Amino acid sequence: MRIDAHHHLWQLARGDYGWLTSAPALAPIYRDFSMGDVTPFLQRFKIDKTILVQAAPTEAETLYLLDIALHDTRVAGVVGWADFESSNAKDTICRLAADPLLLGLRPMVQDIPDDDWLLRDSLHVAFQTLQKQQLVFDALVLPRHLSRLAHVVDHFPGVTFVIDHLAKPFVALGALEPWATDMSALARRPNVYCKLSGLITEAKTGWRIDELRPYVNHILRVFGPSRVLWGSDWPVADLAGGYRLWAESTEELLAHLSEGDRAAVWGETATKVYLTSRGRK
Repeated sequence: MRIDAHHHLWQLARGDYGWLTSAPALAPIYRDFSMGDVTPFLQRFKIDKTILVQAAPTEAETLYLLDIALHDTRVAGVVGWADFESSNAKDTICRLAADPLLLGLRPMVQDIPDDDWLLRDSLHVAFQTLQKQQLVFDALVLPRHLSRLAHVVDHFPGVTFVIDHLAKPFVALGALEPWATDMSALARRPNVYCKLSGLITEAKTGWRIDELRPYVNHILRVFGPSRVLWGSDWPVADLAGGYRLWAESTEELLAHLSEGDRAAVWGETATKVYLTSRGRK
């Protein structure tokens, strides 16, 4: 089974996408996106299931995505959002987790001004509740957050962590360090996985596959294909070439792997991480 482990849908009129504006740089994605829009890509690349990921830091958007998942069997589940620092964090996470289509939660760490936010003691209840509810923590982090993330992973070894978008390395600059060293350190923690997604939007305009290859090869080497999972990051991917180009490039980037290892990246890892733990397989 092939799984797109990371894509978004949104309706502008909902009004809670603070980052999404009509600025020229975001013009290609400043419109509504539905499952109907992604269907041609799912068919072309034989994607059986998808995982919807939050794009707004609101519980309302999580409920909106869960409703989509309820009515479209191609959506395996949702990675939503909850306020980890709320005094009601435990109750909120438990209430959301009562829906079996909720697979994980994702605070938008990359947008939080405090680089040490992940280290706050006030988040412990939320992480403890994630573990109890068998929810994944999707880490939307940047390279500067990786050492902080390692501390959290060590503190909560019972939580499954998935690093989104390879932590957005500096592909446009061709810089591997200190990102590569920090990712290697995280890969030594067995409860950490890495999403092969979001890489093209970190590259220069007109990027070439060879510019992506060092980053992809590094995560394949340190995590191994059994802990790497593919995501389109669509429609954000439309800012840098789109779903088709990213999927075709991924095929080329994984061509040197065995058939079994390619199958892991394209779906088996996502099944293990997101679906098996909550009984959705």
